Amino acid sequence: MRMVVSHLDLRSYAQRMAKIKERKTSNKKGDSTRAKTSTKAKSANRALDREIESNIMDIVRLEEEQRSHRTFGERLSEVIAAFCGSMTFVYVHVVWFGLWITANVATERFAFDPFPFTFLTLVVSLEAIFLSTFILISQNHDTQLSERRNHLDLQINMLSEQENTKTLELLQAIAEKVGVSCTDESMTALLEKADPKTMVEQILEASNENTEDVGSNDSNEKTAHK
Repeated sequence: MRMVVSHLDLRSYAQRMAKIKERKTSNKKGDSTRAKTSTKAKSANRALDREIESNIMDIVRLEEEQRSHRTFGERLSEVIAAFCGSMTFVYVHVVWFGLWITANVATERFAFDPFPFTFLTLVVSLEAIFLSTFILISQNHDTQLSERRNHLDLQINMLSEQENTKTLELLQAIAEKVGVSCTDESMTALLEKADPKTMVEQILEASNENTEDVGSNDSNEKTAHK
């Protein structure tokens, strides 16, 4: 009897040990699978980071190339515009106007520009004319850069639209090959190539209609008030 019990105990103990080994093995496999998955995810993230960095550097190089073709006047205007848009410009003028007014009011005997400070007004007016010109030159250059960026965005969007249309055509061909029907109005509309001229005309028509509606509403309000 003791031999049977001991044999049964050994058998159950062996079964428990086998289950424990299976659990450890499955845990190791799960850990290795998770490690492989995390490694793949990290490599994919690194590849995505490299791609994003490459795209950013391409844009930076393009803008640096465009900035390298600036004339001396454009560079000077950008420097002056940047200085005018800083607090240093404000502090300089506060000190300048304060010293000028103090020197001409406190020492009336040696005043070189007495009240109402005609010469100071002349200098400030000339300064405003030149500063506005430099700022306009800088803004024109920035406008050219923004127009190039917008044109680049438009070309990329049009290329993306063409790629999406081609992808839909391939998917439709695969669906027809498999025997799946996907002929609906929305699919037919999406498969048509977008015409930029037609889209611009629709935008202009919509904006004109909105303008006419606003004008009619204003006239109705005026009539109601009368």
